[in-house]
Amino acid sequence: QVQLVESGGGLVQAGGSLRLSCAASVRTFSISTYTMGWFRQAPGKEREFVAAISWSGGSAYYTDSVKGRFTISRDNAKNTVYLQMNSLKPEDTAVYYCAARFGPYSDYDREYAYWGQGTQVTVSS
Repeated sequence: QVQLVESGGGLVQAGGSLRLSCAASVRTFSISTYTMGWFRQAPGKEREFVAAISWSGGSAYYTDSVKGRFTISRDNAKNTVYLQMNSLKPEDTAVYYCAARFGPYSDYDREYAYWGQGTQVTVSS
């Protein structure tokens, strides 16, 4: 079964940066034809959309709270998608999940078929 594997989470001070990576756990699974998304879930809250990128990398979408601070990108040759997070705030603290969707952009988590196990991001004030 295909899974996505996130890495790069950790503890950082407010104003700092982290880069999350997401790769497929199975080498035969290519993300190149999938819309890739990042979601996050904070304690006691529902999972929310963060960012998504089209299969070609030509289009990117962000939730308002991260615009100008986060950048999603992908390297299909490396079968990896990234989330560069700058100017982090304590309210960015959450478990971040990578997801893949065969189809156009969506910010609805149930439209993503493949998920990672999540990586914890903690931003201290």
